[in-house]
Amino acid sequence: MSVDQSTQVYGIVGSRLAHTLSPEMHNAAFKVIGMNAVYKVFETKNLKESLRNMVSAGIKGLSVTIPYKTEVIPLLDEIDKEALRLGSVNTIVNSSGRLIGFNTDAQGFLASLGPDGINSYKNALIIGAGGAARAVAFSLIDNGISVTITNRSEARGRALAMELGCYFLPLKDLRECKADLLVNTTPVGMWPDVDICPIPQQLLRKDMTVIDVIYNPLETRLLSIAGARGCRTIRGITMFVYQGVLQFRLWTGLNPPVQVMTETVKKCLMKKPLF
Repeated sequence: MSVDQSTQVYGIVGSRLAHTLSPEMHNAAFKVIGMNAVYKVFETKNLKESLRNMVSAGIKGLSVTIPYKTEVIPLLDEIDKEALRLGSVNTIVNSSGRLIGFNTDAQGFLASLGPDGINSYKNALIIGAGGAARAVAFSLIDNGISVTITNRSEARGRALAMELGCYFLPLKDLRECKADLLVNTTPVGMWPDVDICPIPQQLLRKDMTVIDVIYNPLETRLLSIAGARGCRTIRGITMFVYQGVLQFRLWTGLNPPVQVMTETVKKCLMKKPLF
């Protein structure tokens, strides 16, 4: 990709970014729509300095990833209401030198549910108690879905459930849960530990929709078992792409080619495992 003085620069800031697929996804979108822009990797151990460089270099927008989604908040000029509520920023827009933080994880999750959207569900079980669990839970609760949290660490799971005003159920008691939507937000089943399923397969019923936020591998053990038991399954790549689609819109004001972004990520994952 040729870069000149008029090229708009975007990127991702974080640590251990060797295997991120965001550059491939966004650069493919820029190319298809004919936009003179490039998306780069900015791996750093000094977040404050990286943000100063963003302003001085005129970088238009950044994705923010581990471990800076929370740490970045006090360094920004303005925080979107939803990002502030989630306590997490994954997107920065440079608006004439003012850095504005957003979070597209929750809306990306809702978009991944497909055309029927959230209205198909009444009760959701979320596995995990980290940042992804928080974003998913907020999006479901805001849409009137009854949410139950389960987590290996009961203390963390109970704390999140108390904060959100929802239910907590220990892993050993999951047979009592009659959810029609199950979302795994933990890394259990991620490459290279691809043969692990976060819950007993007997809990997966054919009337459930099962989502795994993991996108490497494309189909986790959880989704493979759920599909074999008749569940509707949604891959983590869908949420990953849609949160990126929302970032693209915030940065450019344009609608990106969703299918191109999806196929680009799929091709990258099919070439070789990323670990």
